[in-house]
Amino acid sequence: MPCEVQTVGRNEEGFQVATNQGLYQTQALVMATGGLAVPAIGSTPMAYQIAEQFGLTVISPRPALVPLALEPETLRQFGDLSGLSLEVEVSCRKGRFRESLLFTHQGISGPAVLQISSYWQNGDFISIDLLPDKDAETWLRAHGFSRVRIDNFLAEVLPRRFAQQWCAAHNLSKPLCQFTPPELRKIADALENWRIRPSGTLGYNKAEVTLGGVATEGLSSRTMESKAVPGLYFIGEAVDVTGHLGGFNFQWAWASGNAAGQAV
Repeated sequence: MPCEVQTVGRNEEGFQVATNQGLYQTQALVMATGGLAVPAIGSTPMAYQIAEQFGLTVISPRPALVPLALEPETLRQFGDLSGLSLEVEVSCRKGRFRESLLFTHQGISGPAVLQISSYWQNGDFISIDLLPDKDAETWLRAHGFSRVRIDNFLAEVLPRRFAQQWCAAHNLSKPLCQFTPPELRKIADALENWRIRPSGTLGYNKAEVTLGGVATEGLSSRTMESKAVPGLYFIGEAVDVTGHLGGFNFQWAWASGNAAGQAV
């Protein structure tokens, strides 16, 4: 039978942990229960609850490194591109990432979107530069004589299906040579700053990590011990530390766990 923690209390000898298999007394308690991401493998809010029980500050948790859902109108325009990817530069607030964006049947994903999801907040727009290697206006004006229709012209550097649907969504259907310089400037701005407002994230089921958690200000950076409650430690995803893709969150879990382990 799994050992399930029911309550945690503090006494003169340290901490008393009540479980379905009896009471345990300990001088030190390390909360290594993770965050709320991937509930299918047993994620739990226990670390946050224990932190609040003992008066520590908890930054409201939310999903991070997670795909974003699109608003119905945007999904209607681009939802059938599911499986299509392209390299872009995505920005929101203080975050900016150049990586692949992937369209899904619910919205957008891929490394660029997962990264920016850690910065995005409900109601924010994200900005997508579809031509990160080009000065779009200079490029368009240099080809302003072309009789090629604009969606076919853009398909030379963007996936064809995307170029067609992006132009349709922006009511662009003329040959390149029929656009005036101000119109080309407006198109260039749209290509370099395609603004999308996600309707939300796909939640903890699809998130790789949890943003938020026990505030670092209340913990020793050397040992991860609570400054206010001696003997109480928080490590890994239970703490308000979130890294980028690429193994940084694993490294944080190992490093913080080692710090606490050396201290107890």
